Formats: sequence, C-alpha cells, structure tokens
Amino acid sequence: MTGAARDPGLQPERTRLAWRRTTLSCTVVALLAVRQTLRGGLGAVGTVALALSLLAWLGFLRVAHRRVTGMGAAVPAPLPVRHALTAAVCVVVLAVCAAAMLF
Repeated sequence: MTGAARDPGLQPERTRLAWRRTTLSCTVVALLAVRQTLRGGLGAVGTVALALSLLAWLGFLRVAHRRVTGMGAAVPAPLPVRHALTAAVCVVVLAVCAAAMLF
C-alpha cells in the first residue's frame, strides 16, 4: 500500500505556527511571572517560582526552536520522545508556577 502524496506546504506550516503560538503563550506566562514577582516583592517562594518559570520557558524555547528549525526539511523527522516530554514538562511547570503565584 502506498501512502498519499505528502502536502509539502500546509501541514508543516500549520505545525510551525502552532509551535510559535505555544511559544508566545509561554513567553507571556513567563513575563507575567516576572511582573507578579516584582510587584509582590521577591520572597523566597516568589523567587523560586520565578526561577522555575524562567527555566521552564527557556527549556520550551529550546525545544520549540529545534522543532521549528527541523520543520524546514523536505521530510521532517518525527518529534523525539525526549523533546515531547521536555515540552510537556515545561508547560506543566509554567502552569503550576502561574497557579502558585496567583494563590
């Protein structure tokens, strides 16, 4: 059985845009964490949450950059499991830190 011809333009472009949207969302969360920490004072919990948020944001940026760069190939390689797990962990850490800063 032969597979259908791969759409060379739209699917990689949609995936690339999805990675960029998610990266932008993570950036906004990290900036809000910085703002919240600076407005509320730099307590020990705030400093740790801010550091974790920035670390998670940088980790996600790295994974997203690699994936977006890899999407430029004629046949992009699948996302390695390690990168997918890193991205998922970074998103969860950002969400937990954001929730911790709110309460």
